[in-house]
Amino acid sequence: MSGRGSTFLGLLLAAGATPAGAQVQATVPSISDNSFLMEEAYNQEPGVVQHISAFQLFRGADAWAYTFTQEWPLSGRTHQLSFTLPIERTHDGSSVATGLGDVAVNYRYQLAGAERLSVAPRFSLLLPTGRARSDLGAGALGVQVNVPVSLLVANKVVTHWNAGGAVTPSAKNAVGDQATTVAYNLGASVVWLMRPTFNLLLEVVWTREETVTGAGRTAASHALSIGPGIRWAHNFSSGLQIVPGIAFPIGVGPSAGDDAVLLYLSFEHPFRRGSR
Repeated sequence: MSGRGSTFLGLLLAAGATPAGAQVQATVPSISDNSFLMEEAYNQEPGVVQHISAFQLFRGADAWAYTFTQEWPLSGRTHQLSFTLPIERTHDGSSVATGLGDVAVNYRYQLAGAERLSVAPRFSLLLPTGRARSDLGAGALGVQVNVPVSLLVANKVVTHWNAGGAVTPSAKNAVGDQATTVAYNLGASVVWLMRPTFNLLLEVVWTREETVTGAGRTAASHALSIGPGIRWAHNFSSGLQIVPGIAFPIGVGPSAGDDAVLLYLSFEHPFRRGSR
């Protein structure tokens, strides 16, 4: 997988990641966590911070992507801020590079938060912190918008739907050529809440990205993956919840052969007395 592709997928992986604590009522704390490749439309609980790590190893590509996301609620659940730090190893067929990608600063607004239906649009600034000459970043400031919708369809089954896009004016390639690039993403997932602390997931994600091929010129590529996975929770009396997870995104159609292993780890805990 190329560097630009792993960067965009990494941002989808964790930018604006959101908890799913509203999915199920139980005596023990349920999983208050986010999906792996999809955003769920539940903002962070007041007084609770979340630290999320996600690592993808791409099969046969000598490439990987790691993201660290930290989420903070703003007074209540209506507004949320987060940031995502991507570190990646890219391989474009002729060169290999490892380093920091483009950092995302995210704002999410809880537009709707009913028991069965939730909507939480996200707006992100994509900072040009990755080296464009090494295919680790776009080399220019970009913006991204994503709209996640979460729908509880049965007592233990919830679905999530995403649609979004990103634009980067004056994006650069490795030799310094500039052009405006546009990316789109669509996705859907279903989560089976087998137990409050154990879930099965199936995610489908499609992306369309543009890369700079010359001055004022771009080329588009498409990617489609299906990712089965599981997540489970360890709860502590202090209020700390640790959620590991694993998924196996499988490339299909234009992405056939672009398979990966995804490892996930979340730490969520109160940062002030009386939270949760």
